[in-house]
Amino acid sequence: MPSDERTDGDWPIIALVASAGGIDALTRALAPLPPTISASFIVLLHMAPDQGSSLPAILGRACALDVRAAAEGDTPAPGRVLVAPPGCHILVGRDLRIALIPSGAFPPSRPSADLLLTTLAVAAGPRAVAVVLSGQGHDGATGATAVHHFGGAVLATDEASSRAFSMPSATIHRDSAVDHIVHLDQLGELLAQLTTIPARQPREP
Repeated sequence: MPSDERTDGDWPIIALVASAGGIDALTRALAPLPPTISASFIVLLHMAPDQGSSLPAILGRACALDVRAAAEGDTPAPGRVLVAPPGCHILVGRDLRIALIPSGAFPPSRPSADLLLTTLAVAAGPRAVAVVLSGQGHDGATGATAVHHFGGAVLATDEASSRAFSMPSATIHRDSAVDHIVHLDQLGELLAQLTTIPARQPREP
């Protein structure tokens, strides 16, 4: 195996977070990816806690990956997409198991991108990849900074391809945490590349 390829069990865990304009952005990001990709995915889209979600079905029709609604105790696996359900914050535990916590009726953003990305950063370290897509507000900027701090990679879509640029912009301007600012139509190719390059080392304390 070439020295720049990841080994079995060392595949990236890629979290894609979005809000306004997010369904289109998530669909376009995941559609080009093959089912054999050596990466797992967690998808989070802001939604009202009492709103039913057809997002797993929408993404499942649009891409070749194994898309399912996240459940308590799920673990990421290569080629799998776990979608955060409405009414719950989604966290990643130290053993990479998914935890779902009721979000309640009041803000912050629900589900919280910052909570997901921060727990992913601590649990997965250099294996974590944060992708901040179209959305209003600044949710995700703090969590993406945590991913960067623990050695993971951070991607954000550019203004031209973000229907709502507030979330990507907040991340781009946060502590130089972003490794790649990318047009949405090039995102799938870049995600595929990230499965075969070495992860960065965590930042020194």
